[in-house]
Amino acid sequence: MSSMAVTMGTNGIKSAKAKGMTLLEVIVALAVFSIAAVSITKSLGDQIANMPILEERTYAQWVADNVMVDARLEVKFPAIGKKEGEMELAGRDWYWRKEIVKTSDDKFRMIRVSVSNDARYKRIVAQVNSYVFNPE
Repeated sequence: MSSMAVTMGTNGIKSAKAKGMTLLEVIVALAVFSIAAVSITKSLGDQIANMPILEERTYAQWVADNVMVDARLEVKFPAIGKKEGEMELAGRDWYWRKEIVKTSDDKFRMIRVSVSNDARYKRIVAQVNSYVFNPE
């Protein structure tokens, strides 16, 4: 079956009327598509602009996790205090601070590891906390 409709004209002659989109419908469809394309382009641009920030946070989190693993693997129950160090990862220098904090229960200690990209710790990029138990 054809997509054309046959109608009787005013002069009595049969004419074929094509069914399709009008010019107005095409313009509206193009406007909708262009708005969607601009929105997607802006969203991708924002994501690309955030990549360095996400990369920095990811590396700092890895440094914090590495220091925390080392702290949790120590055999001795940690003494209360603070220790600072430096680690190189992905071609950058990272500065970490490990704090052992007393808790309300003497059998537990909280370990807090903070990581910064400067030696003065003006901006903490990542921080992790964990607890250790003294079985004695």
